Amino acid sequence: MRAKQFSLAFVIVLDTLLFADLTAAPAGELVVSLGSSEGVTLVGAIRRWDDDGKAHAAVDPKAKIDSPRVDAQAEKRDGGRWIFPDLADGTYDLVILAAPRVRVEGFRYPPISEFDAFLAADAKEPEEEIRETITKHIARSRHYENKVSPLYLAGNDKQVRILIQLVRDQPTSFDGDFGAPVATVRHEIWQYTNNYGGWVKDRRTEVLDRVIMAKSEFRRWTWVWEPKLGGIAVGKKAASLSYELPRRLDPKTARGWFPE
Repeated sequence: MRAKQFSLAFVIVLDTLLFADLTAAPAGELVVSLGSSEGVTLVGAIRRWDDDGKAHAAVDPKAKIDSPRVDAQAEKRDGGRWIFPDLADGTYDLVILAAPRVRVEGFRYPPISEFDAFLAADAKEPEEEIRETITKHIARSRHYENKVSPLYLAGNDKQVRILIQLVRDQPTSFDGDFGAPVATVRHEIWQYTNNYGGWVKDRRTEVLDRVIMAKSEFRRWTWVWEPKLGGIAVGKKAASLSYELPRRLDPKTARGWFPE
């Protein structure tokens, strides 16, 4: 199991005020200050969901791990700043690519059932007993993927949502088409509902991404998820974000995929 159950060891501060030298910035602007972060090649903003929780764009089955679909790319400026000058109103997740082969991505939990609300990615986790019940059910269930990892859980004694990582790096029919052993990767949001005392997985899920690539290459990547990079609202007031990318993302303090 490559997923780890701890948060990244960095500090992110999000507010609706710009830095002192950016007080005149226009609405719709998002400033991301990366400080001394090294090797960054892309800072992108993804609007995954509309206000009703429906997918804003279809998931691309041919997506590349090093070329995520984004709605906007930030412009690099002096002082470690990356600026989105004119984002349309909406709520975004950020994705950051850095050399060598690092992807750090934000998320939030969309509605799964009718009348559900969004949940922030840093929403309260369920009690340990509930968490263990659900994670054990996932582990015992049959899956097409051979590595199924619940990365984050949020909820209460009635309903729990999960960011889950699904990886298959065992032989498949795709190997012949691809010309080499492949890995298939998906990240989804699942939901479990307490049905008269028993936890049941909802049939409906929401897919964040799909990637298929050479297994040997995927095993060289780090792809981790950070709640505080998700659910960033952009509207009439400009926003700023401070983020420090660690020199090394530690499997003991991050949740996601790490090189094998």
